[in-house]
Amino acid sequence: MTAAVTGELAGDVSLQGHYAGAVTRAVAFGVDQTVATAVYALATALVAWLVDMVVSPEVTINPQVGLAAGVFVLWLFVYYSYPWSVSGKTLGMALLGIRVVQRDGSPTTPRNGVIRTLVLPLTFLTFGIGFLPIVFGRERRAMHDSAANTAVVYDWDARAARLRFLARQGSVGRRGGPGVSS
Repeated sequence: MTAAVTGELAGDVSLQGHYAGAVTRAVAFGVDQTVATAVYALATALVAWLVDMVVSPEVTINPQVGLAAGVFVLWLFVYYSYPWSVSGKTLGMALLGIRVVQRDGSPTTPRNGVIRTLVLPLTFLTFGIGFLPIVFGRERRAMHDSAANTAVVYDWDARAARLRFLARQGSVGRRGGPGVSS
């Protein structure tokens, strides 16, 4: 992994393989929390509506806050651990172009995803101290990354995207479109 991170030329546009920074990771986490909470809220509203349709109006159901919280925690566990185990990225991470990989750069395993998900709440419970290595550490690995032997890296290649853009601009110019000077 270190060769991909330190071996880039100074003028290279590519960020693929570089350790992801604190802001990118925080925004991706915010997106994920928003999506996970919205999906859970919609699912519980749908279940409540279906139960209301089936159960007679005379029957009252007292919602169990503890049960709802337990289901929400289980949902968050699945929301994070499954994508980290299978593809290395959640929806928020995919939108921001970052991915979880093993420390050596290989794809994550289910073991990495589960350990990372289980230790993530402990990173918060240390009053944020578990996040300090993201800002100050060379490899930008939080406490849950260290426990799961993972790292978060940029997944997109800015140089390849730029070349595709330039190729597209060149083909537009040859067809008589924008960019053709007379």
